[in-house]
Amino acid sequence: MSISTTGVLARARKPADGPPRRAPRLDLRRWISPVVLVAAWQVASATGVLSPDKLSSPWTVVQAGVEAARSGELGTAFAVSLGRVGAGFALGAVAGLVLGIVSGLSRWGEALVDPPVQMLRTLPFLGLIPLFILWFGIGEETKIVLVALGVAFPLYLNVHSGIRGADPNLVEASRALGFSRAERLWHVVLPGALPQALVGLRQSLGLAWLALIVGETVNADAGVGYLINNAREFLRTDVVVVGLVLYALLGLVTDALVRLIERKALRWRTR
Repeated sequence: MSISTTGVLARARKPADGPPRRAPRLDLRRWISPVVLVAAWQVASATGVLSPDKLSSPWTVVQAGVEAARSGELGTAFAVSLGRVGAGFALGAVAGLVLGIVSGLSRWGEALVDPPVQMLRTLPFLGLIPLFILWFGIGEETKIVLVALGVAFPLYLNVHSGIRGADPNLVEASRALGFSRAERLWHVVLPGALPQALVGLRQSLGLAWLALIVGETVNADAGVGYLINNAREFLRTDVVVVGLVLYALLGLVTDALVRLIERKALRWRTR
């Protein structure tokens, strides 16, 4: 008796039993508290409860943002900061992935790689800046290395944890099916570690912007951090808030991109 290949493929394409998955919808309730906070901020500024020397009103911040955008100052600062994050992220992501894979797959790798990584991970960014300035000078290298460190550590931890947390039953089943070590790694271990690695990627992007803020506010002659520092010297709290909002928006956009990648890459998950 032969088995029809067409029938097998048709059954494989048949959707799983149960109700169809619904596309995620925008929850308007999440906008209630931000809108209330901005409204309260505007009322406090309009009534004089909140002094403009301490914090400008939302409307003043919007006007300052439009003015900076029209003059080209905001666009230039945005491009410089984005370039620094891009370069630092590339370096940090490669280092975090490679070290996480080496440490996760090998006991010797963990023994050699994990101790120095854990020691470096506990060092604060501000404590490293003087040393980086001595090593790399006051140019772009210091800021890029700071961003790379912020990216590498959470990605390393999550990749290592994802590899070590691979389902032992799946690994044993692949071994029983005759998979080689490379095939087990490619088809079982790495796909199993992907969800954890994407979580680490989201954390890394958040820390990348945090590291950039530290680097640009301590020593920079361009970028969003320089824009904020320059505004602080002239007591322009509206421009300071514009820079902070730009940092926040960039962080949200990059996080949304990773979430989109996560939905595409992990379509096999049931929820």
